[in-house]
Amino acid sequence: MPIRVREMRLIRVLLLAGALLATLLAPLSPAHADPGDVRESKPVHSYENAVRESVWVDTRIDGDGDGRTDRVAADVIRPREPAQQGRKIPVIMDASPYYQCCGRGNESQKKTYDENGNVVQFPLYYDNFFVPRGYAFVAVDLAGTSRSDGCVDVGGRSDVQSAKAVVDWLNGRARGYTSRTGSEPATADWSNGRTGMIGKSYDGTVANGVAATGVEGLETIVPIGAISSWYDYYFQQGAPLYDSGPEWLSDYVESPDARTRCGAVQQRLVDGAPRSGDWTPLWTERDHVPDADQVKASVFLVHGMQDLNVRAKHFGQWWDALGAAGVERKIWLSQTGHVDPFDFRRADWVRTLHRWFDHELLGYDNGIDDEPMADIERAPDQWTTDRQWPPRGTDIVSLHPGKGERPGVGTLGLRPAPAGAAESFTDNPKRGEADWAAQADSPTPDKASFVTGPLTEDLRLSGSSQITVTATPNATSAHLSAVLVDLGPDTIRDYTAAGEGINTLEQRTCWGAARPGDNPCFKETEAATADVDFTVFARGWADLGTYADPDKGRPLTPGKPHTLTVDIAASDHVVPKGHRLALIVAGTDAGLIEPPAARPKLTLDLARTEARLPLVGGAPALEAATRGAADHGAPSESRYEGLNREPAAHRVPGGPTATD
Repeated sequence: MPIRVREMRLIRVLLLAGALLATLLAPLSPAHADPGDVRESKPVHSYENAVRESVWVDTRIDGDGDGRTDRVAADVIRPREPAQQGRKIPVIMDASPYYQCCGRGNESQKKTYDENGNVVQFPLYYDNFFVPRGYAFVAVDLAGTSRSDGCVDVGGRSDVQSAKAVVDWLNGRARGYTSRTGSEPATADWSNGRTGMIGKSYDGTVANGVAATGVEGLETIVPIGAISSWYDYYFQQGAPLYDSGPEWLSDYVESPDARTRCGAVQQRLVDGAPRSGDWTPLWTERDHVPDADQVKASVFLVHGMQDLNVRAKHFGQWWDALGAAGVERKIWLSQTGHVDPFDFRRADWVRTLHRWFDHELLGYDNGIDDEPMADIERAPDQWTTDRQWPPRGTDIVSLHPGKGERPGVGTLGLRPAPAGAAESFTDNPKRGEADWAAQADSPTPDKASFVTGPLTEDLRLSGSSQITVTATPNATSAHLSAVLVDLGPDTIRDYTAAGEGINTLEQRTCWGAARPGDNPCFKETEAATADVDFTVFARGWADLGTYADPDKGRPLTPGKPHTLTVDIAASDHVVPKGHRLALIVAGTDAGLIEPPAARPKLTLDLARTEARLPLVGGAPALEAATRGAADHGAPSESRYEGLNREPAAHRVPGGPTATD
């Protein structure tokens, strides 16, 4: 563990000890006994009689330009008993734009209210499970959504301030009111200020953004399938991932009332996010990665390695930046797409989340901070752990593509290609990674594949990769895709199916207490699996026009070589003994990026092309795994069976087209 992490943890413990002193001097209940003697909070408080209230918090922003600062609605549920005993309690908070437009969770639950506007149902299980255990739960409607003022600015200042203002209110630094327009104050005198934010997708993205402000009182965040830079949600290195920008999402989630007053904000989103893919000040405001050094909260990150909505680059760059800043971290990586851990590992998830919040918010010495940092899903429902992630001994190793015996089918190894070696392909926007991988050993005009021989030992890749290519186009625009493929039979989660790796069942299990209108029982799930002959496990895309400036594309010069480094998203994958590792380079990845204006042919200079991969064990591991591999010939021509459909991207983070 880095020294800075140890120092920060010691400081956190000392601060927590002081914060808990007043609580420990108050009368104790079993849910809040001495942290030194208790390892788990217990459900000793009444959920039925919990306090339910709505508060409107002043964000100090006038996002809709109506001449008054915007107030955001925060629906609160908290146990009644602690306040009666003179004790203050911590808060779990989920700030979301989806509580009315779309719903939360696998069953798309929405907030519900009675005829007087009192909250009846809080979506998900956080309230049912944690309120009886001595926590408050706060569900915040982001500005411009549901019962909140303002406009949705898709990751901008208004989004972040919507939630940060509530953290400030919980710590006595912001004003709250009992109504949207009235003047009667509402205070959080029941809160000790210690807040943990949680949420999937857009909600988790807001948690990342609030943490990046360094706000006092935010002790931990649990971002699930969350965005770390909004530019990378819509583009990768200049290549558009969708056919629309943030203005579409803003309109999609805004309340009907907000749509009538937020035209100016919509136009700023259009103007600030040009379809050229150029970096603008709008994206700088929405990039949390450079502010990782401001994060004071601990981070428990969860992501699907096959998430093609909020793609894996988001967790990789955020994780690395947090590590460089010495932030206390924990991570779960699944084989699913955009799926909540409650729906792919339910019992273990609730138990782990419970212990995490007990440790981070209640200060219980339950040992979770001394357990392995990473849980990795190796096969459906089969998990391994690592004391640190990426594991110790992981080194970046350069692999080089080489010329093969047939056009477009080359080798991959430690030896650089000789000068003059080249391969060519022509962009075909109707074909994508599944097509390429299925014909990795066959010449096709739309890709160049480079493959090792059958491995003689397992080879594990853990972390983010890059490939530097030197390509000569015959047109003025071109996109590049690079994918890493495990060639060999396996059973995997079917991440391209509707459930993105899960099937939803009819039977239900219950997680917490119930009351009329708020049921804690949710449909169970099981792994949706597929038997395949290959697995695409990491991907990267770029516009070759960003070769000279990563922030601004420019026309290419036909016939001239251009060199570009493409980021390949983070993953953790073991290529088993007997399988082969493939690197495939092509143009448009159908369904995952938008095509360029032209249909260019590109010629790769193999001597000036290399992939840098994070290998556990470094170069010696690769040498051991490929020793003698060259003696085994690849099939002269074959077609592998993969998933039964091309992957497709969604343009709503956590919306109804994804499993959420």
